[in-house]
Amino acid sequence: MKRFLIVLAALAALPAWAERNALPTGMPAAYQSECGSCHTPFPPGLLSAADWKATMAGLEDHFGTDASLDAKSAGAISAWLETNASRRIQAAGKPPRLTTTAWFKREHREVPTKAWQDSRVKSAANCAACHRGADQGRYGEREIDIPGIGRWED
Repeated sequence: MKRFLIVLAALAALPAWAERNALPTGMPAAYQSECGSCHTPFPPGLLSAADWKATMAGLEDHFGTDASLDAKSAGAISAWLETNASRRIQAAGKPPRLTTTAWFKREHREVPTKAWQDSRVKSAANCAACHRGADQGRYGEREIDIPGIGRWED
């Protein structure tokens, strides 16, 4: 009976674990090469499917840059992002910004103002400035090293 309850608890936790999986399998190569050429390729679970759809539909003016893609690449990236998007995160505004979501604000509430102003950070969307494993989809607290402050100790 004890094993059954443990297995049942593990199965119940799978959906939550899947949403935290930073870079799910099947990532299109174009996502890394195209999106990753300007910024850290954000894990799809950081935004809702609707937000990813809106982001992909507005690539001709992607935060002041023309990030348009060929139809094949755009279709593959859109499908992967929407399939692996968060089912819990609320809309992130227009245009969608992961830095305006409630979870982002909650997770970063203790980051001092001087860290955001550091020239090595430049933007709250520059995940790799503090998260040493961001390029591999790792955002654990043990991998945080904030410029001008150092290793993050919770």
